[in-house]
Amino acid sequence: MDSSSTRRQATRQKLFEAAVTLIAEQGFSSTTVDEIAERAGVAKGTVYYNFASKTVLFEELLQHGIELLTASLQSAADENAERGGSHVDALDAMVRAGLDFISRYPSLTQLYVAELWRTNRAWQSTLMMVRQRAIAVIEAELRAGVAADEFSGEIDIPLTASALFGMVLVAALDWQSYQPERSLEDVHAALSRLLQGRVGGTVASG
Repeated sequence: MDSSSTRRQATRQKLFEAAVTLIAEQGFSSTTVDEIAERAGVAKGTVYYNFASKTVLFEELLQHGIELLTASLQSAADENAERGGSHVDALDAMVRAGLDFISRYPSLTQLYVAELWRTNRAWQSTLMMVRQRAIAVIEAELRAGVAADEFSGEIDIPLTASALFGMVLVAALDWQSYQPERSLEDVHAALSRLLQGRVGGTVASG
């Protein structure tokens, strides 16, 4: 990657960080391009050089964030496979990776959850697409577990994957907002027990 491309990526990252913080504080409609530029420490024209509009910036911000989360989930699954762990272990590693990601990017996660249920946004189709990419990583692990007879073939894979994804999001936001004194290890342990009981507990008896 050349120096100009590296600089552009750094600038876009600054704009993402400024936008996510401002929009989390005051909402999308109330946040202006001028404020985003000021918070990022760049000229207003720099925003429009990198993004056609505030809407495009926000759409790419959401896409960027969920792609980072997806990469974290996939990395957790891959590292577990290298260790020779079970498919339940892989799901548990993904839960931990998801919690870690959300603890590092709480404002981004709050925005994502808030926007997920709105149907009148220009970026709704993009949001659904990137959400499915993240869930597909979980679905792949569930399918592999069924193929290995580690999970019951009766598991509804799409619904279970969505439920696990949602469990991590909601539990992490509740932790961040209402129980911040709890450690990541504590929250992970609680979700791990739930996972072991609900998914791990469906192991085929032969």
